[in-house]
Amino acid sequence: MASFVVPLPNRLRSFSVFASSNGAPPRDSNSQSQTVGPVILELPLEKIRRPLMRTRANDPNKVEELMNSIQEIGLQVPIDVLEVDGVYYGFSGCHRYEAHQRLGLPTIRCKVRRGTKETLRFYSDFLLLSNDS
Repeated sequence: MASFVVPLPNRLRSFSVFASSNGAPPRDSNSQSQTVGPVILELPLEKIRRPLMRTRANDPNKVEELMNSIQEIGLQVPIDVLEVDGVYYGFSGCHRYEAHQRLGLPTIRCKVRRGTKETLRFYSDFLLLSNDS
């Protein structure tokens, strides 16, 4: 699947983006069961919350390799982000996120899915349990 990033002017505050994982066009707005898949967006690092305390540090070698790769060819795989009520939560891509921070890059490419507070709670509980092992 191809992805792209569209640079937007800073004065643009609100916009809609439609995407589909199967290539189908967006459904009519009058449709009863409207399902919109994940979208690829370039988000400011400071807008992404990392809801879990890290139980282990990132591998510094992996972060360094990613920094070199990002400088050379850019980020190839976006991080997964859950958007709940306008707030972005990052659950994956810790090494990619840290590489962007250390490079001083203001934004990172994200695969954004919309969710509810219940979805956020589920992911947080799941990741806490998986980090205990």
